[in-house]
Amino acid sequence: MSGAPGLLAPGSRVIRVRTASLVLLPRIAWLSLAALVLLLAAGAGHLMWAGRPVQLSQVLAAFMDDPTLPRAVRLTVLEFRLPRTIAGAVAGACLAVAGGLTQTVARNPLATPEVLGVTAGASTGAVAVLVLAGAGHGGASGLAAAVGMPVAAAVGALGTGTAVFLLTYRRARQGFDSMRLVLVGLGAAGLASSTTTWLLTLGDVTNASQAVTWMMGSLNGKDWGAVVPALLASVPLLAAAGACGRWLLLSAFDDDTARSLGLPLGRSRPLLLVLAVFLAAVGTVLAGPVAFVALLCPLAARFAGRTVVPSPGLTALLGAAFVVLSDLVAGFILPHALPVGVFTTVLGAPVLIALVFRSQRRTP
Repeated sequence: MSGAPGLLAPGSRVIRVRTASLVLLPRIAWLSLAALVLLLAAGAGHLMWAGRPVQLSQVLAAFMDDPTLPRAVRLTVLEFRLPRTIAGAVAGACLAVAGGLTQTVARNPLATPEVLGVTAGASTGAVAVLVLAGAGHGGASGLAAAVGMPVAAAVGALGTGTAVFLLTYRRARQGFDSMRLVLVGLGAAGLASSTTTWLLTLGDVTNASQAVTWMMGSLNGKDWGAVVPALLASVPLLAAAGACGRWLLLSAFDDDTARSLGLPLGRSRPLLLVLAVFLAAVGTVLAGPVAFVALLCPLAARFAGRTVVPSPGLTALLGAAFVVLSDLVAGFILPHALPVGVFTTVLGAPVLIALVFRSQRRTP
């Protein structure tokens, strides 16, 4: 990494093993540890207070399979609350890292999966199955909900993302115009949202109400049947994002400099964006389109870490902690329970407005 002066923080160490190298950033390491502690604290709070209060000692006893613990408490912790907690952590990590990837590749803090229409496309696919297949009534419909929703959401996200990227990609420059990317993405998001609204008119009242609740971003009713597949899909995707750290770092340069430092622009950008699309699809399937996680967490990781690009690991931990903590506050601490997506929208909307005004001031 000697060819990238100024991108490595003071005190950084480079560990090389044959042809592979790893950059250790002390500040990022400490921040990641703090974010992990915050995530564990939020998870413990979620297990204790997500409903009828349970003592921390009882939560620990449930994990240790203490035979003296009442069966009702064990079921409450392990079967009802733990899947919801893990679902929030997985969805938050996936959405946050997807936002960090799109922001870095597009070089625009507004270029999140939400703005680019990816989450709206995933919502359209998932709602189509939820409404048209009559999800939740068992039989074939139950199978469609368990298998069809994730597949349809992935197809919707990938299709929308591919369309946006093809419309904005400039082959001669092997890059994207960031403003054009945002504008086309907003158009695609509007089209997908309109299609979703039309689909809601085709279903019965029960399925439509379920779809509307899901579209707000909700973790209600999550069980192991929904969490385990998403967890298995998210682990390799998040690991791949972490392995792409060098590509992300070199993406901070202009195209000519990045190419001269060995970044394969024609291959790296499409792969990073496809990875972001699948991460956004996993997070959206699991928790619905939880708003502004993909915007806030990468910005927080970059600001706190004082780095040019957000660290994928730190971003994932911040996203997981943010969603779990938001779900705890919105669903169980506020006087009236709210879907987690409503709460994150209240927190993220001012940041989005501030970014828009900031970008307008910088535009000559």
